[in-house]
Amino acid sequence: MQKIIAVCAAFLISVNCFAGEKDCHCTPLFKHGKGTFYLTWGYNLDWFSKSDLHLKGNDFGGYDFTLYDAKAHDKPGLKYIFGSAISIPQYVYRAGYFFGDKHDLGVEIAFDHTKYIMTNNQQLHLKGNINGTYYDQDTLVGKDFLMFEHTNGANFLMANLMKRYCLLSSASKNHRLQLILKAGGGLVIPRTDVTIFGNRLDNKFHIAGYVFGVDAGFRYDLMKYFFVETSLKGAFANFTNVLTVGDGRAHHHFFAGEYIFAAGFQIGL
Repeated sequence: MQKIIAVCAAFLISVNCFAGEKDCHCTPLFKHGKGTFYLTWGYNLDWFSKSDLHLKGNDFGGYDFTLYDAKAHDKPGLKYIFGSAISIPQYVYRAGYFFGDKHDLGVEIAFDHTKYIMTNNQQLHLKGNINGTYYDQDTLVGKDFLMFEHTNGANFLMANLMKRYCLLSSASKNHRLQLILKAGGGLVIPRTDVTIFGNRLDNKFHIAGYVFGVDAGFRYDLMKYFFVETSLKGAFANFTNVLTVGDGRAHHHFFAGEYIFAAGFQIGL
């Protein structure tokens, strides 16, 4: 592993030197102003770890139980990208600012609309009380019992700190490849669609917990003002207070992986 890291580090240093960036920083594209502001729009694909889903409420005779190691998947909906409903897929948007003499440090506000869908008809261990009866057994969880989805978004709203490195740059600066690293945290703002014991409610948007994450990717600058980028992101999301049906609440946490691809516009400020 140490050899691999050393080889990767040597490669990055050599690429930077080849590009003429002796100090391994990005030369500012905009000579005037104190920094670079950008806006980004794009889409994402998601993967989720298993999670223990705890539900509690006073309706339907009362219930307080946990389903262990529940699997979930996303719902990209990429066919809508070329249609009219561009906000239906799992989208992302960013607003950020690189500052300093070299414009290589920055801050960013990021919103990831991720869809979390608990997989239907899976065998899970159920433990707890339902309508006065205690259960501790494996159960087939289908739509007649429970459907649980953050399909209007698990919705990660984060503030990130950023660092970027130039890898390649043309002499005219019209083309440039960069490595961008990010780390941050924020809030989860889901709108959860739940069906429990045959009763469904697509609830309202609300703050339900917190999220932390790191991101690493590549940005390709094109003709100074435009860029495209792709990145991988890892996050930990803790939904501590999810609204369900009636007075019901749910809690679960999981790790998420994202593949992000996007395009943006930048200007000097």
